[in-house]
Amino acid sequence: MDKRISIENAAELVTSGCCLGLGGMTLYRRPVAFVSALIKRKQHSGNPENITLLTFTAGFETDLLIGANMISRIRSCYIGLEIFGLAPMFTYRANRGEIEVMEETEASLALGLRAYIAGIGFMPGHAWIGTDLPKLRPDVKEITDPYTGEELMAFSAIKPDLSVIHALRADYAGNAQIGDNKSIDEELSLASEQVIITAEEIVPVLTRADIVAPIVTGVVHAPNGAAPTSCHPLYPLDGRSILEYAESVSDPASFEDYLKRWLVK
Repeated sequence: MDKRISIENAAELVTSGCCLGLGGMTLYRRPVAFVSALIKRKQHSGNPENITLLTFTAGFETDLLIGANMISRIRSCYIGLEIFGLAPMFTYRANRGEIEVMEETEASLALGLRAYIAGIGFMPGHAWIGTDLPKLRPDVKEITDPYTGEELMAFSAIKPDLSVIHALRADYAGNAQIGDNKSIDEELSLASEQVIITAEEIVPVLTRADIVAPIVTGVVHAPNGAAPTSCHPLYPLDGRSILEYAESVSDPASFEDYLKRWLVK
């Protein structure tokens, strides 16, 4: 089956109020081209909005969506630009209470996704025991292991409505290779209702895949689709571009000025 679609058609699959998962890790292999298409759709139609964004670590692409006022809630264990500093629009909106931040850690996100993949309501773990995190997340319950009597935390299942993952290469059917730094992209792909792959290269058939065709909804050809984040080993991080963003954006007005320049690149 040929699942190739345009990036505009892929962006149409994101609905207001949905839970959107973004693959990649911090400033590596982020679906930036897809985010650009989604922001353009928002500018033209006013939708989507009120999105819950789910991503293992959030970076440049997430801050763009927050600046475009499309995100009402975020679930991530890190939100920033690494050595380049804070994520300016997340900092601006979070400090004003304009965006809900669900406290997460690596364990809570991974266990929540794995619970859904396993077809159960929660996944137990040792994470968060002895911390104050359960006070911030009353939905995470303390339970007793019925076999050992050990106290554990129960992390509820997480199911994104749609996840977008940038790949090094993919084939027409949706099989994709994402490289050695997989983050939680495999879990995202297995737990999501729909999966969009954006890929640097599309070939007729792959003989090896990290994400397999039956769970993929559509495949988008997106050369340099992670830039200015890196897509190792194809191209490095564009540090100058990330630094320009961090230094030029601090509030909605400066973000809009930046966005006008960035969207026409």
